[in-house]
Amino acid sequence: MPDMSWVAAVARLRARRESGVLVTVATVRGHAPRGAGAKLVVGESETWGSIGGGNIEAVSIDRARELIGLPDAESELIEFALNDKVTGRHGVQCCGGAVSVLLEPLPVVQAVAIFGVGHVGLELARILARHSLDLHLVDSRPDVLAEERLGVLADAVAQVSVHHAPLLPEEVLAELPPGTHVLIMTHDHAEDAALCDAALRTPGLGSIGLIGSAAKWARFRRRLSAEGGHDAATIDLIKSPIGTAGITGKEPATIAVSVAADLLRAFERTAPG
Repeated sequence: MPDMSWVAAVARLRARRESGVLVTVATVRGHAPRGAGAKLVVGESETWGSIGGGNIEAVSIDRARELIGLPDAESELIEFALNDKVTGRHGVQCCGGAVSVLLEPLPVVQAVAIFGVGHVGLELARILARHSLDLHLVDSRPDVLAEERLGVLADAVAQVSVHHAPLLPEEVLAELPPGTHVLIMTHDHAEDAALCDAALRTPGLGSIGLIGSAAKWARFRRRLSAEGGHDAATIDLIKSPIGTAGITGKEPATIAVSVAADLLRAFERTAPG
């Protein structure tokens, strides 16, 4: 049980892309080992913090690990009576009070990487930043990633990571967490093509999407086959054009809404972690 604040422990689980459970003493009546607000973070193999030890903590850890294994786990409250008439699964605690403990699952969040933060990319980032996910913004142009330009994301719910990749943006693909959904929309078709080829060679990604017309995708398919050596089934892993069918507007914000809606559908089909 390492000495680490619960906030740091939750951040560590998120960085590792591991599920966990935040355990909090919700209410205390009478005497108890810890007061309301005491917290414990439970991971698959580690715990951080304490809610007082004994039967309360052991039962909470057991249940938390059961929740970690459930795909749609929800928060739940456990009641404990602390007297010598109640024998818990892990012994008796006879402090004389009663405690309720709240268990809140900490699922692995979705991860998205936008390669190309131009007009559409920035509008898309603004939409996705309102969701609890890990958002990676990648571009070869430093001015596009300038702090003042990305200031519109200052109130993001998402955890935003900015990657300036002036020479080989495709190298960022290898640094992305497993299951990351990749959207390719750079300012340069050659850069787009290189990213498509690299994405198909990067194991463990989520969905891969390429912005552009059907004609652009037809050219890319031929190039990925002839020069990249990819077979048809592999090339089909890339979706292009991206967005929701039937939305034909050309404004950056309209395209971004369409792409975001399509991506949310992909989220429904995938469960990170």
